[in-house]
Amino acid sequence: MTHLIEIEGIAKSFGAIEAVRGISFTVDRGEVLGFLGPNGAGKSTTMKMIAGFLVPDAGRATICGHDVVSDGLEARRRLGYLPEGAPAYPDMTAGSFLKFVAQIRGYRGAEARARVDAAVERVELGAVLRQPIETLSKGFKRRVGLAQALLHDPEVLILDEPTDGLDPNQKFHVRALIASMAKDKAIIISTHILEEVDAVCTRAMVIANGKILADGTPGQLEARSRFHHAIYLRGAAPLPDAVRAELAQLAGVQGIEDADRFGDTGVHILPREGADLIPDVRRVLERHRVAIDEFRVERGRLDGVFRDITMSPEL
Repeated sequence: MTHLIEIEGIAKSFGAIEAVRGISFTVDRGEVLGFLGPNGAGKSTTMKMIAGFLVPDAGRATICGHDVVSDGLEARRRLGYLPEGAPAYPDMTAGSFLKFVAQIRGYRGAEARARVDAAVERVELGAVLRQPIETLSKGFKRRVGLAQALLHDPEVLILDEPTDGLDPNQKFHVRALIASMAKDKAIIISTHILEEVDAVCTRAMVIANGKILADGTPGQLEARSRFHHAIYLRGAAPLPDAVRAELAQLAGVQGIEDADRFGDTGVHILPREGADLIPDVRRVLERHRVAIDEFRVERGRLDGVFRDITMSPEL
């Protein structure tokens, strides 16, 4: 089976700076891959090489079996790309820009109008079609960029920070749109918003210093968190010292920490690897007749895993 996206050892340097250091991965139809990494990690440079906007110093990238350098035109026919900042012609209206994109994609007449109308409806741009792009808010400029990437209904989407500048309602809409398209396409999104990984990604890749440091499902990355399967406990009153001390002595407990949100009187009971704390914790609470307002098992915290991976002294 041909992977829709196949990356083999691509590398890129800018002078003495090694932005991307020989990374390899594939993305198949139905996958939404989230690129995570600190600023300067190499995410945007990698996406530009996949999209054919930068030529790799080494390695190769293919879109639907077409090399983005040696067979770039065919690769781009199958690709929708939203670059960082969503550049467009600022003096054009949103509508005229999308018509222009339809024409350079080879569409004419009724088909061009239908393509533009479908893209406009998908990203809810109807209210600003006659406004010059330079007058639009950052969020609407981003949506114009997303519309041009979707206009030809490509098999592969490369989206660099697709929800940057959007308000919460707009972010929800764009995430729902990405999820609705996922089954038919291979999608890569770059994001700094960890909740976006949970919302739309089937897979997450952490990049730092131009190298892939982790690659797995969001659940697999969450399982690396020290809060994975921890119990969050909040009583009607602060937990008595005697109860806290007894909980800390349970065989499966690694430690107890106060909640880190302002005004939260709850605690996190951290498990040793593989321990199921629920039965023992419940027995202690029942024996001491502690009134509980909230009791839940944590999935894990991607933000902590991200920090642990990207701030390792070995990098």
